[in-house]
Amino acid sequence: MNQNFQQKILVNYPNWMDKLRLKGFRITRPLQIVSEILANCDSILNPSEVYLQAKEKYPRIGIVTVYRTMEKLEQAGLIDRVHMPDGCQSFFKASSGHQHLLVCQNCGKAEYFEGDNLNLFFKNIGDQFGYKINDHWLQIFGLCKNCQ
Repeated sequence: MNQNFQQKILVNYPNWMDKLRLKGFRITRPLQIVSEILANCDSILNPSEVYLQAKEKYPRIGIVTVYRTMEKLEQAGLIDRVHMPDGCQSFFKASSGHQHLLVCQNCGKAEYFEGDNLNLFFKNIGDQFGYKINDHWLQIFGLCKNCQ
């Protein structure tokens, strides 16, 4: 991933807290912990994985709190929902622009990539079926270099 593109990803944890404050969220210890876990992770995480990591830092946290906190982070545009092929849902830190997601099915490593050259493809699909394409969300699953 090139250096300029990496800067577009909202990985700066203090910026997350600023954005949450601006959106009117109360900054609680569970919110800080869950945010820090997701902001500093380069892999997708499901709520159970976030819960286990959060429990190490804040033993009083409950699984319901983790789910609600992740919903808040998604509403704030800080994390994106990843729909896994097995039907389960995981989450990954959001990018600051329109990108597509590449996910390793073995280790969960995730990376955003720009897909400007896909615009013609989506236009052709729309034309073929009589749709005006307004938006899309593309997730590609495979094995990263380390897992092949």
